[in-house]
Amino acid sequence: MVKKSLFIAVLACACAAYAAAQDAKATIGAVSKALGADALKTVQYSATGFDYALGQNPNASAPWPKFIEKSYTRGIDFEATASRVDRVRLQGENPPRGGGQQPIIGEQSQSNVVSGSSPWAQQLEIWMMPHAFVRAAAARNATVAPAPGGAKQTVITFVGDNKAPVKAYVDEKNLIARVETMIDHPVMGDMPFVAVYSDYKDVGGGVQFPMHIVQQQGGHPVFDLRVSDVKINAPVNTQPPQGRGGAPAAAAQAPPPVTVEKLSDGVYVMTGGYTVIAIDFKDYIALIESGQNEERALAVIAEAKRLIPNKPIRYVINTHSHFDHAGGLRAFVAEGSTILTHESNKAYLEKVLSLPHTLNPDKAQTSGKKPIVEGMGDRKILTDGTHVLDLHHLKNFLHHDGMLVAYLPKEKVLLEADAYNPQPPAATPPNPPSPYTLSLADNIQRLKLDVQRIIPVHYPADNRVVTISEMTRWLGRAGTN
Repeated sequence: MVKKSLFIAVLACACAAYAAAQDAKATIGAVSKALGADALKTVQYSATGFDYALGQNPNASAPWPKFIEKSYTRGIDFEATASRVDRVRLQGENPPRGGGQQPIIGEQSQSNVVSGSSPWAQQLEIWMMPHAFVRAAAARNATVAPAPGGAKQTVITFVGDNKAPVKAYVDEKNLIARVETMIDHPVMGDMPFVAVYSDYKDVGGGVQFPMHIVQQQGGHPVFDLRVSDVKINAPVNTQPPQGRGGAPAAAAQAPPPVTVEKLSDGVYVMTGGYTVIAIDFKDYIALIESGQNEERALAVIAEAKRLIPNKPIRYVINTHSHFDHAGGLRAFVAEGSTILTHESNKAYLEKVLSLPHTLNPDKAQTSGKKPIVEGMGDRKILTDGTHVLDLHHLKNFLHHDGMLVAYLPKEKVLLEADAYNPQPPAATPPNPPSPYTLSLADNIQRLKLDVQRIIPVHYPADNRVVTISEMTRWLGRAGTN
């Protein structure tokens, strides 16, 4: 009797699973038919709108800074799992706020290619498109369920290559209104990635295509496109661009080793990635900057402990909260270090550095430690009577409202990030000069700092020593201060 009951239970489960699979197949088929995806092999669409620089907001409460997409064309070959984008961008905000060291002057042309061998986060540019989603859902044993909260939508879900669910919300017309998933990010951990599709239009051959596409990452938009033209089943170019500004991306290489320069007794400059300065205080180590990602941060931590053994890293100074300058901070969370930053960044860093990081667990996730963030105002001095580290908040600095610079008065050295990125000596200075560099020069003068050498976090490729005179010449100014 027990065996018979067990058999009936197993049979019931198998029948339920079969029915669910059939229901999913029918739902996916209906969506594919409504979209006209069954016979769609290629699509090329042109658009205008905006894109936004992820993680480059000018302050912690602002959205990502905006750029204008003067023209945007994406071609997708669904059968080859390949896509190419060609676009022309313009500066979207004037004066520029965040979004890069040097504002866009005139037009900026860009091209990039995604293929089946690209990282999954890049492939999502294809798979999150409605017509590609239904192909993936059919091939990946997707499930179907009603949308939560009583919404009149159906949710189709499959599992992506990074083990995160990819969900499409299907409306009453069997059109995909929204696709959402998560991708791994060094600062935000399991970061939401959302695409919203609206204003569908029949573009020929029974194909329905959204004429408004909005993408969001980290809770802010990264794309907002109004589609003006769509071509279906025509040849599309998905080859990597050649020539100026469009060479195929180089194969991934191991990061360069940490290179050390002894600036003075107990003060070391570490290059080979984003520049870091290590200072040997009496009872602890302080590092200025953290490196752009966990790998770089771990290398810097190991090198600092080799140079200055048997002392904890008590402080890591974060110049500002932009993702490329906060990408290594989670390694210091695991280390138990205090993150010292401007007070306007404190709450934001506490929040994002506490987010779960389960897709690709890092040191902070596995350690279970919480971030320790200390905010400072206009100035803070760390000293043990031998070494002096003088931290200042930059005023009227458009790139980031909470930017810090680090001044070593004994060495007459200033570490700065994104204000002055030295170019090759033969390069022509921009006209007009970068507002960020102008602001740095004005702040040095305002603070009456005796700076002889500048150490940019973005160190020059030729590893030369950068003097204050070089920066003032770049600005077209005379003098040294």
